[in-house]
Amino acid sequence: MSEGRDDSPLSAEEELALARLALDEGDLPHAAGHVAGALARAPTLPEAHETLARVAAAGEGGLGLFPLHHRAFVGVVVARAHLLAAAGRPAEGLELLAAATGHDRRADWAGVPWVTAPELPERLDPERTAGVLMQVCGVLPDPVPRAERAPLLAYLALARNAVAAHPEHGLLLGAASALARRLGEVAVAIRWASRGVRTQPSKLGEVWLGYAYRSAGRTREALAALRRAVALDPDDLAVYADIAGTLGDVGRLDEALEWIDRALARDPTFDCAVHTAHRLRFQRDGDVAHLVALADFIRDHPDDSHEHGDLAECCRSRPWLGQVTPAAGAMVEALRRALTDDRHGPGAAVRLETLEPPSAMRTVEAAVPGLRVEVVAVADPDPRQPRRATDRPLWRYDGTAVAPTLPAPSAEAAARVRQLAQPAWSHPPAAYDAAVGLATLDLADLLGLLVHPPPPPATALGRVLAGQDPSLWVRCVQVWACLGLLHHRTDEPWATSDRRRVLLELVWGVEDWITEAALFALVTAAWIDPSVRPDVARVVAERLADAAAVARDRPVPIGVSLAYLALATPGLDRATAALAGELIAGQPPSPRRPGRLGRLWTFWRLLTRRP
Repeated sequence: MSEGRDDSPLSAEEELALARLALDEGDLPHAAGHVAGALARAPTLPEAHETLARVAAAGEGGLGLFPLHHRAFVGVVVARAHLLAAAGRPAEGLELLAAATGHDRRADWAGVPWVTAPELPERLDPERTAGVLMQVCGVLPDPVPRAERAPLLAYLALARNAVAAHPEHGLLLGAASALARRLGEVAVAIRWASRGVRTQPSKLGEVWLGYAYRSAGRTREALAALRRAVALDPDDLAVYADIAGTLGDVGRLDEALEWIDRALARDPTFDCAVHTAHRLRFQRDGDVAHLVALADFIRDHPDDSHEHGDLAECCRSRPWLGQVTPAAGAMVEALRRALTDDRHGPGAAVRLETLEPPSAMRTVEAAVPGLRVEVVAVADPDPRQPRRATDRPLWRYDGTAVAPTLPAPSAEAAARVRQLAQPAWSHPPAAYDAAVGLATLDLADLLGLLVHPPPPPATALGRVLAGQDPSLWVRCVQVWACLGLLHHRTDEPWATSDRRRVLLELVWGVEDWITEAALFALVTAAWIDPSVRPDVARVVAERLADAAAVARDRPVPIGVSLAYLALATPGLDRATAALAGELIAGQPPSPRRPGRLGRLWTFWRLLTRRP
């Protein structure tokens, strides 16, 4: 189903005016096209339905003017639905409206009188009505956010009317319960599902009842219903996974794993059980190996029965697994103070015991012009020197002043990274996939982005980052540029590839935010390619050991972040994992900070929440 037609978008009123002109001229195809455009923009506008009726009257019912074909325009689909209902075929019309809801659930496609008429369900086969309700449920989150429920209430009215017309139909009652649950009517969902299993006991009915109880927080009743579903159909392993997930949600992990092990004993490759098992095991011990194994399973089984969110759920808001860690250090703290306190504006000063990462110095100087920086001393080991020799230095120093050695990237590279860069991702493989948009940039552009990050985009997120924490935007650019490096010359074998060589040089260059970004790219490579895991784990272990050694002599602002990167690394040895834990425990550990920065993350999640 497509969003629109080739011509420029018009308002619904403009579309209707053109439709009437076409009708007056007897040009029914053009009239139909404009009516479809009006319905796509204002699906409940009375004038649109009046004009549709005129087109139908002039065109022998009008169905021939609104044909369905591959990627049909949504306005055509909706117009045809209303004409089918007018022609005495409302079930077909409802199915098309449900398809439109699947295309865009934010539009009130079904909010018209014939859908909510109390007498409609009496003309419909209750099984077909149940099918329509299940079709709608299949495209909705559970639950639907409160602010997004209004366009879906016509379907709930249809469900109420259908239940009143067919009060003993088990399948209809269960499907109606599923819809009510998603729309926040949990008590109604329990009532309908309970009636359904009383009148027609079934596995599916018990599952619907269990879900309704679970949404109400009534775990004991939910588990009882799901266990009855297993008794009715012991071979449906999805119910085992549901029971395990319900137990896991209330912290009963041992019982949950017993249920999931029962499912896996029957079928070790059943996707629902595998996803749930890895999620529960990660919840129990926090070992990233479970998530890596789940990512491997997803890669090797692209045809799962349905989309799963377990990996994304486990990675969400976790350092480097699901988001960039906010920068640490005195310079960044000074930046955050300057942006919230007028007293730290132009002319303010910050005193550093030693030099901080060059990206931090450059970011703060750009964001707070006139800030006076006093560096007391350059501590040893000298932070201006790369940790290992390199032929590709990114920075040059004049005393304590730092400047890039590379030219700025092209305008195309800057524009592309501004479109892609963001501070969070579903999981590392998803970040790699998203960065494919940088695959055609040349190496000079990708490296230039690291030291010449473009300004944030003029979006709501960009404005928040620019105003509240510019350092986070710079880190986003660096992370995505390094992910872009992973897509550079992918035909080359890993061990001798340019992408590996360049990322290693960045990892061992001057201690900087770029170190973190490059190491994250290497960790991501290990997530997506098991063959490179020993190599990456070795590099991560060596880099963390080096940071820990330096930290005994001077502060390492990126140290805790490197530790979190280590814990996200597939196949990391136990000694390095223990060292990472010590580094995290020895510093303010959590990047999920309260206060203003925590509110920034919350706002970002609201801006980027999936529909």
